[in-house]
Amino acid sequence: MTTLFFEIMSGLPRQGPGDITSTRRALQAVPNVGPQTRLLDIGCGTGSQTRALLEYSPARVRAIDNYPPFIEELNRQAQGLGLADRLEARIADMRALDFPTASFDVVWCEGAIYNVGFETGLREWRRLLVPGGHMAVTEVCWTTSDPPRECAEFWMQEYPSIRSVPVLLHAIDACDYDCIAQFPMPESAWWDDYYRPLQENVAAFRDCHRDEADAQQLADTVQREIDIWGKYGEFYAYEFFVMRAR
Repeated sequence: MTTLFFEIMSGLPRQGPGDITSTRRALQAVPNVGPQTRLLDIGCGTGSQTRALLEYSPARVRAIDNYPPFIEELNRQAQGLGLADRLEARIADMRALDFPTASFDVVWCEGAIYNVGFETGLREWRRLLVPGGHMAVTEVCWTTSDPPRECAEFWMQEYPSIRSVPVLLHAIDACDYDCIAQFPMPESAWWDDYYRPLQENVAAFRDCHRDEADAQQLADTVQREIDIWGKYGEFYAYEFFVMRAR
């Protein structure tokens, strides 16, 4: 199933909701980013946000993902854009990062912290930051206290840890960070570079695996996620949080 998952996700501009404008806005909230800034991009995928971080700042970036083809694609694109001299992209597991303590000024994670858990990521990745370093992450959040039943049931099955922005801000404070910026990503961050091309992938994937029950089941699951957003996207959002370690 893992192989099928990566197949259905292949060729996408992004592997989750996001857009360059939001990445740039969050980056502008981090003070004093310069040529000596060391930034770690965790769960980079094919690196849409990684390239934006390189294009809109002079920072030196390390990017990690556990899927080799994503890293290969990021390195190819960075080379083509003339950004490879400030990028080191490699395969690594975000659950077992082996960088020395205080290796980075900024830790970045768009659309991936859920893999380890919001608080777990904030606490475990903190050791990678220099004192007073910054972290920027995105997390899916409720925008209402009373979402429709079908929407709530979907998210309780897919990601039971989904919470509201105030609850996540409390978690940030409890993990000894000060939130210095936060904002929701726009609807276009879900559709333009993610769900629209993913929808096209689903159709092609179904045709390629017509007689494979596992593949069709995966396509059904992905399609349901897209459909739920189409019906209920106003009730949840991806929130960007930029924070400073105390």
